[in-house]
Amino acid sequence: MAQPTRPTPPSHTPAWDPHPEPLPLDSAPLPEYGSGSLADLLPTLAAGMGVPGMSAAIPELTPTDRNCVFLIDGLGWEQLKAHPDAAPFMTSLLASSRGGTGRPLTAGYPATTATSLASIGTGLPPGAHGLPGYTVRNPDTGELMNQLRWQPWTPPGAWQPYPTVFELAHRAGVHAAQVSSPAFANTPLTKVALSGGTFHGRLTGEERMDFAAEQLAAGDRSLVYTYYSEVDGSGHRYGVDSDTWRGQLMYVDRLVQRLAEQLPPRTALYVTADHGMLDVPFDEQHRIDFDEDWELKAGVALLGGEGRARHVYAVPGAANDVLTCWREVLGEQFWVASRDEAIAAGWFGPAIDERVYDRIGDVVAAARDDVLLIASQREPNESQMVGNHGSMTPAEQLVPLLEVRS
Repeated sequence: MAQPTRPTPPSHTPAWDPHPEPLPLDSAPLPEYGSGSLADLLPTLAAGMGVPGMSAAIPELTPTDRNCVFLIDGLGWEQLKAHPDAAPFMTSLLASSRGGTGRPLTAGYPATTATSLASIGTGLPPGAHGLPGYTVRNPDTGELMNQLRWQPWTPPGAWQPYPTVFELAHRAGVHAAQVSSPAFANTPLTKVALSGGTFHGRLTGEERMDFAAEQLAAGDRSLVYTYYSEVDGSGHRYGVDSDTWRGQLMYVDRLVQRLAEQLPPRTALYVTADHGMLDVPFDEQHRIDFDEDWELKAGVALLGGEGRARHVYAVPGAANDVLTCWREVLGEQFWVASRDEAIAAGWFGPAIDERVYDRIGDVVAAARDDVLLIASQREPNESQMVGNHGSMTPAEQLVPLLEVRS
């Protein structure tokens, strides 16, 4: 039987005339696609297990027979380093103690859950897997699609057609498994980002850690993924410097230690996250309301993305005017680019699939400062969140890569 090979995404090279004036886009700290991003982690681990078509983009990760990725939603590198007392075990992994090493990875743009889960699961950057934001326009319908909640429903295989690393590993004879909340068992996001092998739903964090250890031991070669969400949830609701958030960090630190102490022989555990987070003050200076700003609304048909990573879809013929206005109004606080400028700068990766091109906004705006572009009427719940993420600042973009080996 022929071995499965990994498809090479077709690239879209847009025709782009550079803006005659220098743009501030070169100051954006780009994700390290191809060498140190979330999309590089699973292909590196799978390559070390002999999965065809995979390459080791992070060569310092020593190959081993069994690999486990524990993704903690919302735990950025900077937030972890700022709270050593709340996370003593993970803090011990920041240096080469306890048999582990620690370094940051970059999440990819935008630094948001749906995008990052697709990046880590497929091993592809956002411009290839095609989930380039929290909400993006579906070119076939003209509607905004929420890629986290998958609303309105869209055929998952058409939206993201590439096999996941778990699927490729399973085909190559690796024992592949995901251990997460039962609520995620059959979601479209799980299907397009994390499917392959077997899914095991477990309610509590402790149950997930114990069962992940069992799944690692179930194969001579194993690739296991497990997940915890409430660090992110508490950050959104209460902020990343709240007692509630620190309590969640203390809890998940104990989970990491619990799993680390159960690793079977020849195993590497990697603790990472999908994005970091920062708190944004509740005042008009820091929370700019799109729904109350006639200048920003002019010529805009749809507002996508989220408060720190916006996709702006213009009415036909208005894209240049919208770009000019947004630069004038927001240019000191946001990196504001046209679609082609953002693509050429590499925000979404080194290449863009043809099918993904029109999902990206005519204008893309990424926050530089501790600001939000809220939409109080269109997005009332999101507009009230304390902790936020999405952009390319270190607080959002850097995520931990902590290693424990047995």
